[in-house]
Amino acid sequence: MPHTAPRTGTPQRTQPRWWAELPLIAMVYAAYSAGRLLARGSVSSAVDHGLGILEFEQALHIDFETPLNDLFTKHASLGIPADFAYASLHYIVTPAILVWLWKRRPTQYRVMRTWLMLSTLIGLIGFITLPTCPPRLLDASHGFVDTMAQYGSYGWWGGEASAPRGLGGLTNQYAAMPSLHVGWSLWCGIALYRHGRSGWAKAAGVAYPLLTTIIVMGTANHYFLDAAAGAAVMGLGFLLARPALRMTDRVWALFTARRTNGAPGDAGLGAAAGSEPAVADLVTADVRGAELVAADAAAGPDLGVSAPSVSGGCETSAGEHIPQQSTRDADRNATAPADGAPAAAR
Repeated sequence: MPHTAPRTGTPQRTQPRWWAELPLIAMVYAAYSAGRLLARGSVSSAVDHGLGILEFEQALHIDFETPLNDLFTKHASLGIPADFAYASLHYIVTPAILVWLWKRRPTQYRVMRTWLMLSTLIGLIGFITLPTCPPRLLDASHGFVDTMAQYGSYGWWGGEASAPRGLGGLTNQYAAMPSLHVGWSLWCGIALYRHGRSGWAKAAGVAYPLLTTIIVMGTANHYFLDAAAGAAVMGLGFLLARPALRMTDRVWALFTARRTNGAPGDAGLGAAAGSEPAVADLVTADVRGAELVAADAAAGPDLGVSAPSVSGGCETSAGEHIPQQSTRDADRNATAPADGAPAAAR
């Protein structure tokens, strides 16, 4: 059975190990949280950015957050579940989808994880460069009500975003542009729709980002353009994910090759040293071949055969070419006339 030689080239990466993935994800999230906290900016500039976004939306009649916030404020049956969803799903669904991909879809996991991380870091750039006051923190004359403050007695949050009561100082309330609530929910929805096999999974993949977009506007935590920017950030992260993976794979291949083969100079010396025995073997083989040819040539007159030609055969006295015989055949043929001589005499 023929054996196929192993393929060489870029080493294949195995499924990522959980003990390597957890520190990586934790490091990215810690950088996101720290950067989000440090990128506070001035309150006046954040308010100016928020008012500028609202005025732009009103000019285009796309300020969907205004009627939604009125609806959530008037109906507790909508506002309370929306507050619970805003304060919790962001931190539950996304890690759950990551774990599901790691266990059930390992071939897609690396791309999806890289996509999420890159998009999160891009969103952090938005928080730093464009601090934005959310609708709920604008002056009351603009008509927005903070539903999380209104229904705070029903949950663990207070009047400072989705942070637990008393820990609002650990958050940056002006990190509204882009909305990563929407961005992460869009990532979860695409993961469910593309890699889920049941109809329920695909339906959830469509419903979850849509509901999240409605919730962040209805609770007055984000403008519509914040949600649109969150989707755009995810799109940019998607475009960068595969090139980033190819670059890391090249670095990994180079690192693995150096560990396996050593330095390039050592490999070259090893190849040169390995070629010397091969040359010596060839020379020895030529010497032995010459000795055999000389021995056959010496035995040629006794057999009535001339010395073998270079082509490996023998020529008779008449010049016709016959195959070269082995030493045993030559000995047998040499003794045959002696045994048949008495018969010929009789």
